[in-house]
Amino acid sequence: MKILKGAEVSAKIKEQVQKKLEELGCRAPKLAIIRVGERSDDISYERGAVKKLLSFGLRVESYVYPEGISDEEFKAEFKKVNEDENVTGILLLRPLPSQICERDIERMIDPKKDLDGISPINMAKVFAGDKTGFAPCTAEAVVEMLKANQIPISGKRVTIVGRSMVVGKPLSMLLLGENATVTVCHTRTQNLKEECRRAEILVAAAGQANMLDKEYVGRDAVVIDVGINVDQTGKLCGDVDFESIQELAAAATPVPGGIGAVTTAVLAKHLVRAAL
Repeated sequence: MKILKGAEVSAKIKEQVQKKLEELGCRAPKLAIIRVGERSDDISYERGAVKKLLSFGLRVESYVYPEGISDEEFKAEFKKVNEDENVTGILLLRPLPSQICERDIERMIDPKKDLDGISPINMAKVFAGDKTGFAPCTAEAVVEMLKANQIPISGKRVTIVGRSMVVGKPLSMLLLGENATVTVCHTRTQNLKEECRRAEILVAAAGQANMLDKEYVGRDAVVIDVGINVDQTGKLCGDVDFESIQELAAAATPVPGGIGAVTTAVLAKHLVRAAL
């Protein structure tokens, strides 16, 4: 089984980003990362994103607000960042605390700064196949991973386990745009194992540690694991039981070291696109 490593794909995207930066020929664009509270997974993602963007020669600033900030206060703070001419792009770490209306923020964000595709305008563009919008970074990272490893998508049977607006649904649209035949599965899918085994490309985005083992994987399938979970021993793991599929799968992404590294590289790519 071939292990699909994110670092190699990230390095290719870095080259593309740096060529685009030369085209810009001005001060490096700036990303604003907005975080509310001290969730460990948010902090971990923020740390990784800051490190990656700085290594790409981009600017980053974190805007951190207390967990208990009111809806009204947060909207006022968000508006300042959203309207700041020095901010080229915005990454909002979600989910937000329950007192903040996330839908309102999705409607507020400037679509041209919305690097993770959360605004209704960008999401509509993704579903319409309009490539001028920003797709969610993780969904786009899956396509980047497949293409960088010369894995054919056109005409292939792809099964996605997970139907969120962060990965499952937008990814299905991106893959349809690449002429794949896409099945989206979820918790109420009957015969889930059977559906997954049919796939030539299987994408795990269920958010459940080690949920998919060898019984879900067909012979010579390509397995893309989007999940980031912590197992019972406190170790970082994906949605796929990586060890159990090695004799079946043709290729698979590890966790950590797989899609996560590509996601932050796509974020950098989107930031330069926003600047251009």
